Amino acid sequence: MGGFFGTVSKRDCVLDIFFGTDYHSHLGTRRAGMVIYDGDTGFQRQIHSIENSPFRTKFEKDVADFHGCCGIGCISDTDPQPLLVRSHLGLYAISVVGIVNNANELIEAHFSQHGYQFMAMSTGKVNQTELIAALINQKATLVEGLRYAQSVIDGSATILLLMAGSIIAARDSLGRLPVLVGKNEEGCCVSFESFAYQKLGYENHYELGPGEIVRLTADGVEQLAAPGKQMKICAFLWTYYGYPNSDYEGVNVEVMRYHNGEIMAREEQKNGTLPEVDCVAGVPDSGVPHAIGYANYSHRPFARPFVKYTPTWPRSFMPTNQAVRNQVAKMKQIPVPKLIEGKKLLFVDDSIVRGTQLRETVEFLYESGAKEVHMRSACPPIMYSCKYLNFSASNSEMDLLARRTIQELEGDEGQQHLEEYADGRTERGQCMLKTICQKMGFSTLGYQSLEGLMEAIGLDPSKICTYCWTGKE
Repeated sequence: MGGFFGTVSKRDCVLDIFFGTDYHSHLGTRRAGMVIYDGDTGFQRQIHSIENSPFRTKFEKDVADFHGCCGIGCISDTDPQPLLVRSHLGLYAISVVGIVNNANELIEAHFSQHGYQFMAMSTGKVNQTELIAALINQKATLVEGLRYAQSVIDGSATILLLMAGSIIAARDSLGRLPVLVGKNEEGCCVSFESFAYQKLGYENHYELGPGEIVRLTADGVEQLAAPGKQMKICAFLWTYYGYPNSDYEGVNVEVMRYHNGEIMAREEQKNGTLPEVDCVAGVPDSGVPHAIGYANYSHRPFARPFVKYTPTWPRSFMPTNQAVRNQVAKMKQIPVPKLIEGKKLLFVDDSIVRGTQLRETVEFLYESGAKEVHMRSACPPIMYSCKYLNFSASNSEMDLLARRTIQELEGDEGQQHLEEYADGRTERGQCMLKTICQKMGFSTLGYQSLEGLMEAIGLDPSKICTYCWTGKE
């Protein structure tokens, strides 16, 4: 997905941008960048790959050379950015979090005339940040350009622009991601994660609405475009992506996860499907708070039968090669044999996407002596690849465990009954659960219902994006 952090201050703010961006490392694993503006020397920029080492180690040496009172940083799972752009709208740096599904169509419609060109990346694709900048530059003002770019993109785009002495922040037109503003006596900052600026001495000041555009200066925040009324914020911010300390739309991530686990246990108890186990555990790290809630409600002991070894393999390290990814996932898992041998274990994971690493986790638990392994997913079965934020993006929806299982069970006919398969109370839903259990080695399997998940988040369900579960926009 990706994250961002920017600051405009009356003092040098390089360290704020460095640490603030570093605090978004859990949101991306491919590229990172920083751009700082100084009145005397202009823009200073650096971009690094973070595929094999974290943000902090790549940018520590750059920090000594940066200086200035405003800047932005980003973690990107897509393109190298921020980019520097010179146009009739002036010189600015741009960073984007989102996805453009119709890039080829936009290029054909707007930039196919002779002489216009984009720099291609090694994949042959156009840098989507460069494309969005080109769309912005089609209009007479930055605000018009931002709104135009967001209106023609199939996908989403949350955008930061850095200029001399100010930052313009534009939340996606449907607010799929949060944009939060912090403030202290010396200036303002803009961030994806609230805890990032709170640790740096900023206080909560403002949360942008869907499609809202603001300008930040050292003196405060100016609204440039009012928010829209419709919102579709991503539910996975709470179930998986968001950091425990963060609040989105007033709902804390950690508290939501506890509540979500409680709801899962409550419904299982009501339905008589709560298994007798020796302990409840979370698949580290984001499955743990869901499991704590489940254990608290069900009055089963909470334990950690295995832990992840993160000093060697940090959470942000994610090799592009699937075989290497699987091996790294395996190497991370360190068992606590006395909590596994002969035990009936129930694990809660934040989600089940492709299932590859989860199968290896179950095999590892049985090899370590587990008697039973029951699995619970803290969200419903994922039926569609995300087309808005790149979560669960894949070459084919048949890569998704639930869709692949349905195809194996019923062929193309089964794809017409996805809603029924997603409901574990139906005959088709029960059949899918049983098949996945046999395939993965689970003693039992359960998914959180969509209704339960919406209850845990606590916002109006019409304001939450559930596309990956329902396929409905």
